[in-house]
Amino acid sequence: MTTITIIGGGLAGSEAAWQAASLGVPVILHEMRPVRPTAVHKTDRLAELVCSNSFRGDKLDNAVGLLKEEMRRLGSLVMRAADAARVPAGAALAVDRDVFSRTVTDALASHPLITLVRDEVPAVPGNTGGPVIIATGPLTSDALSRDIASRVGGDHLYFYDAISPIVLAESIDKSRVFRASRWGRSLGSGAASRPNSTPTGGAGSACSVDDGEGDYLNCPLTEDEYRRFYEALMSAEKASLHEFDSAKFFEGCLPIEVMAGRGVDTLRFGPMKPVGLVDPRTGREPYAAVQLRQDNLAGDHFSLVGFQTQLKWGEQPKVFRLIPGLEHAEFVRFGMIHRNTYINGPSVLRETWQTKQRDDLFFAGQISGVEGYVESAASGLMAGRNAAALTMEQPLSVPPRTTAMGALAFYVSHANPTHYDPANITFGIMAPIDDRGLPRARAADGRRLTRKESRKLALSRRALADLEAWTQDLPSVLRPSLPSDHRQPQPVGR
Repeated sequence: MTTITIIGGGLAGSEAAWQAASLGVPVILHEMRPVRPTAVHKTDRLAELVCSNSFRGDKLDNAVGLLKEEMRRLGSLVMRAADAARVPAGAALAVDRDVFSRTVTDALASHPLITLVRDEVPAVPGNTGGPVIIATGPLTSDALSRDIASRVGGDHLYFYDAISPIVLAESIDKSRVFRASRWGRSLGSGAASRPNSTPTGGAGSACSVDDGEGDYLNCPLTEDEYRRFYEALMSAEKASLHEFDSAKFFEGCLPIEVMAGRGVDTLRFGPMKPVGLVDPRTGREPYAAVQLRQDNLAGDHFSLVGFQTQLKWGEQPKVFRLIPGLEHAEFVRFGMIHRNTYINGPSVLRETWQTKQRDDLFFAGQISGVEGYVESAASGLMAGRNAAALTMEQPLSVPPRTTAMGALAFYVSHANPTHYDPANITFGIMAPIDDRGLPRARAADGRRLTRKESRKLALSRRALADLEAWTQDLPSVLRPSLPSDHRQPQPVGR
């Protein structure tokens, strides 16, 4: 049988390999680590998470929660591994990154139809006799990046991404911090532990700044403490971006010093916002707050939420130890920046994640022009399924635009190519719904949901129904096969 070649063993490549192999198609998966390491990866495992450990919201009141549920219903390996590696993060889905990557690696390495090759692929393969999926992610090697640029007819676009620091839990001064979820919202406080939970508002953000979803350690700051921190942050030395004349950052994941440069109070309306966090020692919201999220199952590592940074490593302890509770913090990992490379999706791709110029060449993951862990894996899921369909001479398809999967594929292939920026999934890019006369559901506490909340539930309900109809219309050989331990779909809302 024809073999699919996949280049890149990140979230998208791993998911693509799993999907194709699950449909009975052999896969050769190329991953250049550890033969060629990168500046940010720490292991040789597949699907290693180098930025946040959060997959963002896991409820159906936000689009990324819906996207996760759609992926689960299509047999996603990434979602199965994420659910198995879940750590406390309230209504968000955060994972132990080591358990997560090990689960994905073991599943792929043990699959009889997947051959894992550890090497660097310097150019897009030509005639391999089967489909090729490029899923090399934002850290595509220089040689392959140049070759891709020459083939897609133009220069790559890029933006810089930044990683938050991680501190050792035992070095946090517990007398200075308090544990709480914003507005008391948490999976452990009465909300259901699965994404069909009734919403209470708030959509997940690109860099997992807590929007009321999570069990976090909170470091409260007074106005004087905030001013001292702000001044130290603004005067600290930053890493050089000498490769480029000007640095372009993804707007949803700005370094804190870039945000701070927009105004002295910008951080208090961003990652340091105190709203919804009441300090039990004062009975009031602090002037500002820094949230720490558990980073592994052992609970001995905590990341600074939304604190992606380009500060030099020597500056980070000086600045971040000004945060109450972190005066003696020991850093497991410093924050850093790296360049993300992506193609101009609307100019290059079809909705099926194929290139317009070559039927057997697919792109998936961040290099395809999506942003976020979940979105990257989702694109890999569809690219893997469609590459398998191509080898079996079956029709290629994607779910309708009324679903999160279909809306993401449509955006990447139909957005304005002149001003194209990578995007997270949002309800705004999905086909709209007429919410006039929409029945108003009730939350778990009995309150009637707002019209906006009810509309989000209705969008999710329609999406899952349309996804089910789409899967039933697929040829039998392309229908997803779910593991025996897959949880049964539950009704949306009340």
